[in-house]
Amino acid sequence: MFQSFYSTMIDKGRWLLIPRGLGTTLLIAICAVLIGSVLGFIFAMMKISKSKLLRAVAGFYTTIIRGIPMATQLMIFYFVIFSPLGVSNTILVAIIAFGINSGAYCTEIFRSGIQGVELGQMEAGRSLGMSWAQTMQKIILPQAFRTILPTFASEFITLIKETSVASFIAVVDLQKACDNIRNSTYNAWIPLLTCAAIYLCLTIGLTKFFSLIEKRMAKSDRK
Repeated sequence: MFQSFYSTMIDKGRWLLIPRGLGTTLLIAICAVLIGSVLGFIFAMMKISKSKLLRAVAGFYTTIIRGIPMATQLMIFYFVIFSPLGVSNTILVAIIAFGINSGAYCTEIFRSGIQGVELGQMEAGRSLGMSWAQTMQKIILPQAFRTILPTFASEFITLIKETSVASFIAVVDLQKACDNIRNSTYNAWIPLLTCAAIYLCLTIGLTKFFSLIEKRMAKSDRK
């Protein structure tokens, strides 16, 4: 068994492909969730606005993006949109595609969190002389953030796992790195189980990390 592991992973430094692929996976996921958070907040505010046009645009965005599989979106962005423009940076395309996809889900997460805060909170803030923006910033959003944190954390964890389809456009992420080892050694179980174990560790680690944040926020609320 050790000889099989050595010849598959250690020989010729193949194991080095894994940390590189993991770095690419985390880069795409972190950048994408940042883009998704910004887009999510913007479109969430559009969804709760009084403008029918803004609500329609936000609704169209979330319906289209959430209704098309991520792998299909990724290939559309790369082969239909960016390749004809001469953009060949697959990591950049992946970040944009995953960011726009994440934005649609973050929109609904943020919208539900904001609308979940009692209407009386807005009225109370306005009665104290605050503007709509000040009330939103100082009263509504802090409460909404506490509510949406578990769902937002789940979205980020899901996004990390979804980046495995980035290999469809030749991005050498964690999944693709393990596939390359499998293809070069004709040994499937060691690289694929290694890939699965790393994704599992990431999921468990991030789940515990966000759980600690929730507990600390709960303690601060009691104080």
